[in-house]
Amino acid sequence: MRLRYWTALTAIACVVLVATMIHVRKGSTAARDNTDTHSRSDVSVISPDQASSLGPEQDAQTVASDVSNWSRSVEPGDSLDGLLAEAGIDAVTRAEITNAIASEYDLRRLQPGHKLALKMASDGLPENATLEVDDGVQIRAVFGASPVVQVIAPALETVRRAGEATIDSSIYAALDKAGIPTRFATDLQLVLAETLDLRSSLESGERLRLMWRENRLNTRVIGEPVIDFAELRLGDKEYEILWPDDTSRRTMIYENGQLKSVFDQPIMGARLSSAFGPRKHPIHGVVRMHNGVDFAAKEGSPVLATQSGRIGFMGRKSGYGLMVEIDHGNDLRTLYAHLSALNETISPGQRVLAGDEIGSVGSTGTSTAPHLHYEIVFEDRPVSPLTDTRLYEPSSEGTPMPDASGQIAVARHELARLLGTQR
Repeated sequence: MRLRYWTALTAIACVVLVATMIHVRKGSTAARDNTDTHSRSDVSVISPDQASSLGPEQDAQTVASDVSNWSRSVEPGDSLDGLLAEAGIDAVTRAEITNAIASEYDLRRLQPGHKLALKMASDGLPENATLEVDDGVQIRAVFGASPVVQVIAPALETVRRAGEATIDSSIYAALDKAGIPTRFATDLQLVLAETLDLRSSLESGERLRLMWRENRLNTRVIGEPVIDFAELRLGDKEYEILWPDDTSRRTMIYENGQLKSVFDQPIMGARLSSAFGPRKHPIHGVVRMHNGVDFAAKEGSPVLATQSGRIGFMGRKSGYGLMVEIDHGNDLRTLYAHLSALNETISPGQRVLAGDEIGSVGSTGTSTAPHLHYEIVFEDRPVSPLTDTRLYEPSSEGTPMPDASGQIAVARHELARLLGTQR
């Protein structure tokens, strides 16, 4: 995919000059066409950790001594080809750049807020083109004798923050007023759905304190913030919720210092997107019982067995799509649905341990987007995964109820420290 660089011709007689230019243009076009066909098959992709050490590969004929930069953010209605045309790039070169970037990124996902940057040579042709997409990820096409397409993940700094709010009307309004990410209102409502009804329990003056993590690129927050710990005072009761971090799958809810419920989730670091109980079905539009909980996750994310047991079923089943069912003994089963793929190294009847990978997140069956539907079934009846403790009883193949007094003490101390330093 060699970009065209025209050879400067010495000024001679007009007739000779015109004839020479026609001859050179024809030869250059043929060479470019041949090079395009070859170089597109040779475009390589490097991993993000290699990108920082890789510079533009150029031969002596493509080195430009005078370069300039051009950039613009994507706005509604923009296309990559349109942005390149706005930068003054000719049609053939626009196609080359578009094909290079499209080899690593689906351009149908281009949206406002993305950014295109070009490093231009003195002849008006790009030395490289970089499309910054979601979460600061960059798709960079570097042109030269041996062109390279790079996918570069940003080096993010994780910052822990804390905040407190007084609830007057709603949790959402309280968080918004206190400058705390309002999406945490949904996190709280989902995780406490089977413990207490927040809508009817809240009166006025309740205190809420939160601790969360943000990923930053310089001063810019990348992606969604992630909640770690919450304290909520309701009358004479204090609820504390400890969410899993990136290395854990366990959520715990405390009431007045005592462990009230524990939940091991099937996807590392994921967050609930739908609770157990009656809800309006997202496809059928009628209120139906939701027999499990949902986790929003990227397609292909590993799905893990929440507890030890034996594979009872693997395959497709009605609206569940591709699914796995694990038998934990004593009429207790867990179901993992809407998978995109199954772990081919396991089969029905085989024993798996807690944390073993059994499949990948997908959107098969009756589903609107990639997510995992997770159920716990006891004696052929679904029970709430958030509050039912049967998986932790000695009679099943699960693990015992945890003692997390140390973890909760650390979370309390860190929350108090952050609130003190941020005042």
